[in-house]
Amino acid sequence: MTQTTDIRRVAPLHTALTLAANGVPSLPLRAGKVPFGNCRTCAKNACGGRPNMKTPGPCQCPGVCHAWAAATTDPHVLKSPQWEAAWRQAAAVGYHPGGAEVTVVDLDNAAAIEWARETLPVSRVVPTTRGQHWLYRGVMPSANGVRSGVDIKSLMSYARWLGPGTGHMTALPDVVRALNVKEPVPSRPTPQAIAVLARGGEGECRHRTPNFLDRGIAMAEQRIIQAREAVHATVYRTFLAVLSTHGRCGCLTEVHVARLFTAAQAKGESLRHCTDAWTNARTTLGL
Repeated sequence: MTQTTDIRRVAPLHTALTLAANGVPSLPLRAGKVPFGNCRTCAKNACGGRPNMKTPGPCQCPGVCHAWAAATTDPHVLKSPQWEAAWRQAAAVGYHPGGAEVTVVDLDNAAAIEWARETLPVSRVVPTTRGQHWLYRGVMPSANGVRSGVDIKSLMSYARWLGPGTGHMTALPDVVRALNVKEPVPSRPTPQAIAVLARGGEGECRHRTPNFLDRGIAMAEQRIIQAREAVHATVYRTFLAVLSTHGRCGCLTEVHVARLFTAAQAKGESLRHCTDAWTNARTTLGL
């Protein structure tokens, strides 16, 4: 083994051990930022696997199997002979955000970053190859493609370790949780009037700039108008995001709600569907 090869093997393992010492379950990633494949015993889930597990840890196989589920904080496992070959080939280190009680909002391009800056509370930021990871304290179900260029990595998922990032990590907000919420079926008919649905509360307004609300409404309209599929779900998630950010301070007016309803109806939604989606979003958030 050459000195260069040895350094490449030791560096990822050293990072993984440091993460493990700080309570972050980690695992080796091969080229392409993907986990190592299952061993022969676990191939095609022959071992039974643990596909529904919600906490990190390998199955009975001592190898680096089952992707994110192999992530561990046990230094003896990380340094075991069964993991040695993987570390020797490792191109990066991955970690299980959910196991570290963290949610990663993966922003894959400049447009997604701009959306986050306009919509999400400021939190810890980690630069990536094409965008940024925004880290929040708390866990939620993972999901890909919650909107253009945005993935959620938390429970039952893995992310590439790119450093600790900068900034203070804040608590996971409702607006992020809302990105992965499916619209519930309304239990009873709801009124078709907009007026009674406009205001969400009289709490303290925390908008960062005077036109923050107007930009948020404009972005929400654009998201609805640009939807090419799953329009009904997009409308609901958009309403939920707007209410998560602006629903408790009392700033939403009938004019703002009417703009959102108009955008939705232009995509084929009926007034009844709009009213149901708005009411369900308010109920979900406890407004």
